[in-house]
Amino acid sequence: MSASRAKEEPLYLVRNSPIHGRGLYARKFIEKDTWIVQYVGEKVDKDESDRRANALLESSKDTGGAKVYMFILNDEWDIDGDVDWNDARLANHSCDPNVEAQTWEEKEIWFVALRDIQPGEELTFNYGFDLEHWEEHPCQCGTKRCIGYIAAEEYWPTLKRKIAGKKAAKTRKRKMASSATALAQAGE
Repeated sequence: MSASRAKEEPLYLVRNSPIHGRGLYARKFIEKDTWIVQYVGEKVDKDESDRRANALLESSKDTGGAKVYMFILNDEWDIDGDVDWNDARLANHSCDPNVEAQTWEEKEIWFVALRDIQPGEELTFNYGFDLEHWEEHPCQCGTKRCIGYIAAEEYWPTLKRKIAGKKAAKTRKRKMASSATALAQAGE
């Protein structure tokens, strides 16, 4: 599968993205179920993957940015895609993605078209984050389906409740502040 794909001209271009930084864009029409680009990098065991990801997250406290390109390959290995020759690392998140990551024989990770993709369309996938640090990952995809944060769709019902709770708490706080101001003004 990958040997034949490597000989062909890439189906995508890399250019600036309104979602975030740079992104991948369809060079030409891409038919549904087409294998577009392989996610490549260093194969690392789970302990090393955790160590690298945690080190990046720790350094982000000083730098303000953490780009973790770890991708789960199987139960034993991950792919650290933080290498210049891994264009797939530039695919941005979307709440309404047009590609998904698929593992081939637990050896390779490929982005595959979920639907027909038009020339010039940005190639996006759902990063599939859990809700552990959801507030640290606002979404900028701008689609009609955007939930506002980067999270796997399976978590959306819970995320919607968390967002509603956060908004309700802000509203209560604002009302309490207004009431306190009104009481203070009445006592003058």
